[in-house]
Amino acid sequence: MLTQYDIEEVQQHCKNAFTQQEIVSLYQRFCQLDRNNCGFIPSDEFLSIPEFAVNPLSQSMLRLLDGFNFKEFIAFLSAFSPRATLQHKIEFIFKVYDTDCNGKVSFDDMLTVLRDLTGQYMSEQQRKEVLAQVLEEAGYTKDSFLVLSDFMKVLKQLISSITCCTGILKFHLDSGQFGSEDGSGGSRGLE
Repeated sequence: MLTQYDIEEVQQHCKNAFTQQEIVSLYQRFCQLDRNNCGFIPSDEFLSIPEFAVNPLSQSMLRLLDGFNFKEFIAFLSAFSPRATLQHKIEFIFKVYDTDCNGKVSFDDMLTVLRDLTGQYMSEQQRKEVLAQVLEEAGYTKDSFLVLSDFMKVLKQLISSITCCTGILKFHLDSGQFGSEDGSGGSRGLE
């Protein structure tokens, strides 16, 4: 059972990403997952959570999860909280991408995560080309090893590229340029 002191300590540990009531609820869930009542959750127990099991990054995240106590469990989940800072979320993403846990993200690390995310919808060659282009636009090569600050720069470049493409697409949709061949925006029937 959690004491008020425990709850406050956990709340500070997760940088107030969860309310005290949320911590109590998460503790109850933690106890359900801790089937052996040993105070730790083995990584395979996380696969019993349907939302986790279907996540394309679940295998990449499993290596971060093995043997979590309650405090570590809360710290892990705090990255998913709407109250978590952007910096906290980026640090979490960096850890997911750092597949060999060396504090650096390589081209192969990013390719592994991209493979998990895209599955069969992209060929390996397409993944490599897209990733090389994103790195190049951010000023890096596929031989670069990114520390957290470099990784943040690449993410900003990626977000900027997506925002730009979204803006262009929105402009064309709003102006009706993706409609009929005559540019009227209407759809033409089959002839």
